Amino acid sequence: MFTFISRRLLVAFCVCLTVSALSFALMFLSGDPAIAIAGAGGRAEDAEAIRVAYGFDRPIIVQYFDWISSAVAGDLGQSIYFNVPVTEIISNRVGVTLRLGFISFIVAVVIAVPLGIAAALRPNGWIDRVALVIAVSGQAIPSFWLGLMAIVVFGVWYGWVPISGAETWQGYILPVIVLSYYAIPELMRITRSGMIDVLATDYIRAARAKGLPMHVVIWRHAVRNAVLPLVSLAAVQLGQLLSGSIVIESVFALNGLGRLAWESLLRSDLPVVQAIILILSLLYVLLTMLADILNAVLDPRLRGAS
Repeated sequence: MFTFISRRLLVAFCVCLTVSALSFALMFLSGDPAIAIAGAGGRAEDAEAIRVAYGFDRPIIVQYFDWISSAVAGDLGQSIYFNVPVTEIISNRVGVTLRLGFISFIVAVVIAVPLGIAAALRPNGWIDRVALVIAVSGQAIPSFWLGLMAIVVFGVWYGWVPISGAETWQGYILPVIVLSYYAIPELMRITRSGMIDVLATDYIRAARAKGLPMHVVIWRHAVRNAVLPLVSLAAVQLGQLLSGSIVIESVFALNGLGRLAWESLLRSDLPVVQAIILILSLLYVLLTMLADILNAVLDPRLRGAS
């Protein structure tokens, strides 16, 4: 187990290093960052002064190592637009994104896993058909459209919940419903297919032949083995919910990292965009690494895998 964890840590470190390099390169992908900061009306002298002030005149490799060493120490730079430390801006916004992402993930798992199990127990039954409709519509309907329709119906027509903001817990109801709706299809499908495969194995047939109650066969024997691929997918889905909430936060006017990233792009506030991409990417890598370790704990056969 120690060797397995060491390998995963090494892989995660290499991925994090690559992500940090790509995040840093973002500053230069759109051209000279000094010109972007100076704006359309900036003069050449202004751009040159900015280039010297921000250290853009130094070799790129030197800039990268200075940036990554500062990031490791907790210094993500200075916001160009707000002229305050990036860490201060992100710390004020990250709570909304984390709450939205984790609550949406819990709602998606609570709905998707039982629905996937029920669909697997009665293939082609009415529950299976309902699950199919949810899966297809969840991938076909654009998130912004569903969010707008939820605002019109439940916020404007009926007035049941707030249509924007996160000052109260009611403000999270519609965003959580819309965001979790897009995680449900994948989680449900992998649960259904895993359960169908497990229920067709010999040891499940043997357990049923011994006269064990069906609920014991399902929850004690089938679910534990069917859940293994679900763990990896759940980590990926959680990472996507945390990093892919830019549309939902914009539609519902939630001041999270997603909306901050969009606003920073419009303002050419590149240090903030860099920091958000780096933080969300590292969080995604951490989640997938923890999923691999949890899978190895649940299934010892995976510990010998590379």
